[in-house]
Amino acid sequence: MSYDVEAVRRHFPALADGTAHFDGPGGSQTPRAVADAIRDTLLAGLSNRGRTTAAERRADDTVTGARAAMGDLLGADPRGIVFGRSMTQLTYDLARTLAKEWGPGDEVVVSRLDHDANVRPWVQAAAAVGAQVRWIDFDPERGELTAAHVAAELGPRTRLVALTGASNLIGTRPPLEEIGRLVHDAGALFAVDGVHLTAHTAVDVAALGADFYTCSPYKFLGPHCGVLASPPETLERLAPDKLLPSTDAVPERFELGTLPYELLAGTTAAVDFLAGLVPGEGSRRRRLITALEAVGEHEDGLLRRAEEGLAELPGVTVWSRAARRTPTLLLTFDGRDAADACRFLADRGVSAPAGSFYALEPSRRLGLGDSGGLRAGLAPYTSGADVVRLLDGLAAFLATPAG
Repeated sequence: MSYDVEAVRRHFPALADGTAHFDGPGGSQTPRAVADAIRDTLLAGLSNRGRTTAAERRADDTVTGARAAMGDLLGADPRGIVFGRSMTQLTYDLARTLAKEWGPGDEVVVSRLDHDANVRPWVQAAAAVGAQVRWIDFDPERGELTAAHVAAELGPRTRLVALTGASNLIGTRPPLEEIGRLVHDAGALFAVDGVHLTAHTAVDVAALGADFYTCSPYKFLGPHCGVLASPPETLERLAPDKLLPSTDAVPERFELGTLPYELLAGTTAAVDFLAGLVPGEGSRRRRLITALEAVGEHEDGLLRRAEEGLAELPGVTVWSRAARRTPTLLLTFDGRDAADACRFLADRGVSAPAGSFYALEPSRRLGLGDSGGLRAGLAPYTSGADVVRLLDGLAAFLATPAG
């Protein structure tokens, strides 16, 4: 399918200054339609949700519309879509809620591949109730985390396994479907951090076997908020802390206070924008699948070009090596600091940040400590010219005397 990246780029005002953005894994740029939806919602009459006044109905329709949009994006039941300030906040709230049913002897499994937002909430919740933590390793040479790695840590007292859908540091995509079956066969719950995965592929939460799936709209062209998707019947069994007069209905009992209607309107607009990236027919879900397949082909093509160019540069180590991964490159340079490369590129209008990006466990496991490397991530608006500028900038950096 033809993907017109130049037509896509015209929707992003931030690209007008000429910057080549490879910082999408930390937060994507925003299309005009998303900003317009946020603005229009803020300027329209709004009230607490209800069905009496126009303002009440507008607020209510905004929330239900956003749940439907995220349900379509994730292949999930809208009745199980929970909104929060961030994925981190939602994971902390969920961990504290689930930990009410854990105790000494129970085991919680986390991984060395994950962003800390899918590690520390579970580790801390387990510690608070005396549960044990087990760690899933991964192969640092190949960047692979397999079902066998997970199976080695499962046992009769496993209560929950938390695992990333894709590493935000090196892009590795574990085989979630196979792992989900193992987790459920062990009688445990499966919590998937889908923040990095959702931006690059069509997701089907049920097919992945995820009991809880979290993501962040600002990683896929939307505003800054967090989303949790779970089967409604799973949420019904949980009792989160909440205010006495707030509703016991699901999913609202997991949402603390009044929702940010403007951000939910922006989330819906982002999903609709994704669905319209390429011509398509049928339901929004069907159009999203078609569009994200086209985005994946576009990004994979650019990734191959970037990898070919990097292979010709001296002293560059590419840590993104898994066979199945997102278009995300982590780079280090012999005798050179990744932070220096970041600054060098920034002076040339190329944004590729350096660090470990809250992915401390994988960075340490790779032997990179807390400093990590230079990360270059591709997005739907990345062009071939952007890739050339990245490669040219790195070549110039490496040709410049160190220090």
